[in-house]
Amino acid sequence: MNLNGKTLGLAIISVFALMIMTAAVVVSQGEQNGPQGPPPGDGFRRGPGPGPRDGMFHIFRDLNLTDDQKSQIKKIMDSEAASTKELREKMRTLHESEPEPFSTPFDEAAVRASAEERAKIDVELHVAHARTMSQIASILTADQKAQLASRKPQFREGPPPPPDRQ
Repeated sequence: MNLNGKTLGLAIISVFALMIMTAAVVVSQGEQNGPQGPPPGDGFRRGPGPGPRDGMFHIFRDLNLTDDQKSQIKKIMDSEAASTKELREKMRTLHESEPEPFSTPFDEAAVRASAEERAKIDVELHVAHARTMSQIASILTADQKAQLASRKPQFREGPPPPPDRQ
């Protein structure tokens, strides 16, 4: 491949722009202030409006779950949280140990190894989540499953915007 000055300059500018965008994402997703962990109570939100997310409990709102179902779902989700804690901590450690793109030289091998390690952890987290959803599905009624299925497109879009307060 023949690189002339113009092509090399374009490549350098592209890499620099990518580094700036990466830094912007990292900064925008910095540590959030505020309470950590689940909200008090049984984990199921009450009241109108989207409000803070309660883990996965928000998807089960409006299903008219029995107290027994709520208890079983909470137990299943607490079990998943406990069983994936080490994976989530390892993922957090990997993210925190990423080199600063503006102060260290680029090491492709290190970046690739870190990305591959994160991908392995991500696979395990996705499998654990799918297992959890399967366990929860086993305690839902056919009607509750149908309600969830009908709302599936909404899950991809995220929570609804807050209602206008006039």
